[in-house]
Amino acid sequence: MFPLKGFLFALPLASLVLVGCSGEHQVSFKKEVAPIVKANCLSCHAAGGKGDTQAGLRMDTYEALMKGTRHGPVVVPGSSLSSVFNQVVEGRVDKSISMPHGGEPLSEASIRILKAWVDQGAKNN
Repeated sequence: MFPLKGFLFALPLASLVLVGCSGEHQVSFKKEVAPIVKANCLSCHAAGGKGDTQAGLRMDTYEALMKGTRHGPVVVPGSSLSSVFNQVVEGRVDKSISMPHGGEPLSEASIRILKAWVDQGAKNN
């Protein structure tokens, strides 16, 4: 039989090792998400742009994106499935409101990055 005291000490350490080894890449807003938004969204969703004036959605800062529209947030941290942000860039909505409106759809790689960022909590990192 092993000593209980040693087991109770080792258990938290083992869980830290498992979490640290999960291998899941943490998506960076500044390094990965912001460049996608800048290249594909800011022509409309910056101050005074069509997306700002019509939908009330600015995306030129993290805070503006997280604020959402005048109707509420478009990002649900932890749930890309529920986030309007992901729904429109993934084409899960009516084609008339798919984004970027009138532009080329985002690449699969960009969509994966945005999805992972939201699913990981949509952090300002």
